[in-house]
Amino acid sequence: MSSIDSEPGQMTTMPLATSEGDLGPRLLILQAGDVRAVALPASGSLKVGRAEDADVRIDSDSISRRHAVLHIGDGLEVEDVGSSNGTKVGGQKIERSVRVQVAAGDLIEFGGVSVVVQGALEPAGGARKRTAMHRLADVAERVARSEICVLLTGETGVGKEVFARRIHELSPRTGPFVALNCGALSQQLLESELFGHEAGSFTGAKQTKPGLLETAQGGTVFLDEVGEMPLDAQVRLLRVLEERRVLRVGGLQPRPIDVRFVSATNRDLQREVAGGRFREDLYYRLNGITLAIPPLRERIGEIPKLASTFIEQAAERSGVSAPSLSSSALSRLEAHAWPGNIRELRNVVERAVVLCSDGPIEPEHLFPADLVGGLGGRGDDGPTDERARIMAALAECAGNQTRAAKLLGISRKTLGVKMDKLGIARPQKGRAKG
Repeated sequence: MSSIDSEPGQMTTMPLATSEGDLGPRLLILQAGDVRAVALPASGSLKVGRAEDADVRIDSDSISRRHAVLHIGDGLEVEDVGSSNGTKVGGQKIERSVRVQVAAGDLIEFGGVSVVVQGALEPAGGARKRTAMHRLADVAERVARSEICVLLTGETGVGKEVFARRIHELSPRTGPFVALNCGALSQQLLESELFGHEAGSFTGAKQTKPGLLETAQGGTVFLDEVGEMPLDAQVRLLRVLEERRVLRVGGLQPRPIDVRFVSATNRDLQREVAGGRFREDLYYRLNGITLAIPPLRERIGEIPKLASTFIEQAAERSGVSAPSLSSSALSRLEAHAWPGNIRELRNVVERAVVLCSDGPIEPEHLFPADLVGGLGGRGDDGPTDERARIMAALAECAGNQTRAAKLLGISRKTLGVKMDKLGIARPQKGRAKG
């Protein structure tokens, strides 16, 4: 049987019919009807490209001189270093400068050349393969050291602000981290908060006030829900990004600023641009690089650690000992779809800490639907238990009493009577959105 005699990083021709048990980790390069093999070292980095000094040289017009790098150590990772025709793993194009782990049997495409991984090195110590969040964290760490504008995308509640703060903490910036929710304020208040205002510039502006862009000098400005920003404010923000100077509302003299911008949205900004609701030039200014944060349902492995953290935080605020989380409760958490993502998980866990009393958190403490059996139909529930169940149902339904009553299995009128009896304040209707 044929074998590979070459040194790691050197190619030799071999037949396809080989036994993986006889050979070490290697790459099979399929090109022009030929199959060539590259033996992989136990550790190190190999340059892949068309250049003469490449460790893995592939002579093809579709390959850049310096195309990619293979990182070998805790497993095998591939990183595109700015190739012209891109690199794909499993048919999916990978982003530049992002390390993607590959395993035995995976197909890598460098430009138009296919490479099959065989006998790939296993992660040291049996460690699990790196998740999408690990790779995202790697990119965030690299981006943090630059001045590039970052756009964070993802569903509501996935932790975009947490990521923004992490980028700021990893950056060399010594100024503050200042956050502003662009969807929570009217246009006038948004511009006043962001750019500042001079005394008398509008009704109620009794004194001069510097905006967040000034107070964040030397630091990072986080624009949450930037897709909600009114068009007029977008024009002013674009000018700030281009000139690095800010003009207060009612002001005459622009002031220089030194801030880094990180933005976030749960909207498809490209669609918003196409619909005329978001300026294309501002989009490209804010989108130096986009980091898409996956929803919690795609990050189930993070639930145990997140739940433990939220339990400890809730217990500390309440001045009680942190309860344990039963295995059945953890299974229930991992099986939930989490439409509200991490924000929903935090609320569920905090509620469970209140409901579990002195024992461990069980499945019935997590979701109101598990607590409602017999509410209103049984007379053995004490006032404390009944109040807790109603409060939990209202929290689950975001204060909607009709939905909460349905969840509890009672009428809307009965729920109102019980709330009055137990001293539960009724959520206000028609509260204006600021």
